[in-house]
Amino acid sequence: MEQAWWKEAVVYQIYPKSFLDSNGDGIGDLQGITSKLDYLKELGVDVIWLSPVYQSPNDDNGYDISDYCAILEEFGTMDDFDELLAAVHAHGMKLIMDLVVNHTSDEHAWFAESRKSKDNPYRDYYIWREGKESGPPNNWGSFFSGSAWQYDEPTGMYYLHLFSKKQPDLNWDNPNVREEVYSMMDWWCRKGIDGFRMDVISLISKRPGLPDGIVPSGAFYADCGCANGPHVHEYLQEMNRRVLSRYDLMTVGECAGVTIEEAKKYASLDGKELNMVFQFEHVGLDDDQYGKWTDRRVDLRALKRVLSSWQTELSKTAWNSLYFGNHDQPRSLSRFGNDDPKYRTVCAKMLATCLHMMQGTPYVYQGEELGMTNCPFGSIEDVRDIESRNAYREFTQKGICSEEEMMRLIRLRGRDNARTPMQWNAKEHAGFTEGTPWIMLNPNDEGFHAEAQRRDPDSVFSYYKRLIALRKKRDVIVYGSYELLEADHETLYVYTRSLGEERLLVICNFSEQKTAYTVPEAFRGGSVLIGNYKREQVPEEVCLKAYEALVIRRAG
Repeated sequence: MEQAWWKEAVVYQIYPKSFLDSNGDGIGDLQGITSKLDYLKELGVDVIWLSPVYQSPNDDNGYDISDYCAILEEFGTMDDFDELLAAVHAHGMKLIMDLVVNHTSDEHAWFAESRKSKDNPYRDYYIWREGKESGPPNNWGSFFSGSAWQYDEPTGMYYLHLFSKKQPDLNWDNPNVREEVYSMMDWWCRKGIDGFRMDVISLISKRPGLPDGIVPSGAFYADCGCANGPHVHEYLQEMNRRVLSRYDLMTVGECAGVTIEEAKKYASLDGKELNMVFQFEHVGLDDDQYGKWTDRRVDLRALKRVLSSWQTELSKTAWNSLYFGNHDQPRSLSRFGNDDPKYRTVCAKMLATCLHMMQGTPYVYQGEELGMTNCPFGSIEDVRDIESRNAYREFTQKGICSEEEMMRLIRLRGRDNARTPMQWNAKEHAGFTEGTPWIMLNPNDEGFHAEAQRRDPDSVFSYYKRLIALRKKRDVIVYGSYELLEADHETLYVYTRSLGEERLLVICNFSEQKTAYTVPEAFRGGSVLIGNYKREQVPEEVCLKAYEALVIRRAG
């Protein structure tokens, strides 16, 4: 397999608003990030993915952009950004930006012009339609609840917004829109950034005619069916020719609704589009008829089936991204593991082992390396996320859930779980700010803050350091083939990695119960490469402890 720096990298995602506040206003900022680069260097990560820092009204925490070439004042200035970029490079790391071009803010200059009149030159930058039977043009629903259409009084027409009504969708079928986007991307590349994470990029090409969709059972609106639209690959290949191929970049597309076959196009090793995609199949396993708002747990056998299919089917044609959590997901430890204080440390290490030993580029979401967990939000007043607040209103008003039940589900699945401030030390507000934090802190941070964990060789942080260092030393972890064992086992996730003569056996116990496992003959007498319990020998029959992870290197 052809080698590439972005295949060998480990990426760390920073959510700027919650990382570190340098000026006491309760909001994280660019100078705060710059001050913590030594911490990230110590962890061993190679790439920082910066969630949006552009000018924005902040309806969706920066994913509604009003100026792509300006910095949001609460985060600092463009000089602060330039200082951060230079410091990242001086630390031997790279920086990738969040590219949000399925939609803009309704306060972007393009949209301000577009809504003025039907014959405005910017009208066709967005998707406008006449209403139908005194209602919206079709039955599509927004991902943030309600209709995907907003009536606009000045021209008496509706505009499409797959997300918030303050996030109108761009019309990618208009070549002028694409030219504007490519020009903006080139501007950032010339600044010296190292790549892009592309927000909901699989949605940019809409279905011709924008027809009604099928309303799923229990839902109020239809799925828009925009994922992997008819021209998406054409547009991404054009983007690649015009911008991406001219620089040495890392690119990852957030691809809602992507299948393995589609991923082979987006992330083909021929380099015509992107380096890799974020797929959502494994983080949708606990959804039900109401989508994410459920208390279902992920079945391990289903998780193994999904992750293994992506591992094996992309192995020679495309490249995987590896993640359990990000800014849009609840905390991975609470969701896929056990955040009980008794198991918190060993379980966080086990999940990291399971993920980082696979083939693909691993993504660490801020705080994951500390074992941060979901947050016990008390009421809807504690919640800041537009998706959660809209769902709370819709589900309680329509009688699907009581207010208490909906808050319980938000504590399980809401996006704000990942957005509580980083836990830096034992000081007030966990060292995040000297002011009043913009969102509540998780109260269970005792001993799970960076200052304590950096001193403790047995901490989650120290374990992440070891995992990341191993990946840099052993090509088998990056480039080796993957094979699932024990597919039907209810609590063990077991797989091998192989490259040439080197073979690794990865065993992860997703249960608090002790579990016996017969080690395959080829690995008996092998050496322990890494594990979250101390083991010297590899017996024929190993009794795995609660949430134990064990990586064995074949003898000989």
